[in-house]
Amino acid sequence: MELFNKSSTKDKRNNLKQNMTLEEELLWKNIRKDQLGVRFRRQYGIGEYIVDFYCPKLRIVIEIDGGQHYIEKGLEYDHVREEYMKELGIKTLRFSNAEVRDDVEGVVEEIKGEI
Repeated sequence: MELFNKSSTKDKRNNLKQNMTLEEELLWKNIRKDQLGVRFRRQYGIGEYIVDFYCPKLRIVIEIDGGQHYIEKGLEYDHVREEYMKELGIKTLRFSNAEVRDDVEGVVEEIKGEI
């Protein structure tokens, strides 16, 4: 069974890579190319979900949450998705757009603490 980067999500993943938010781009500049000693992938497919960033070696997902994640429907969706990741043995780290925008260094330090 295809679990990672399913062909059915390829177009959406590519679109998300080409249209990253400013906060996603800011964090990506700080974690790409093994800068933290491990490789992260962006807009990575896991099952039917596409996560902002994923480290296959450590099984860590990083999500950058915009405003839609703080309304009831968004919170419920995130909870179901996070439970799915837990069932696969994948840890999810969540940061708000404001955290990344206002303190990207602090966010990177928190990620380093998980590595």
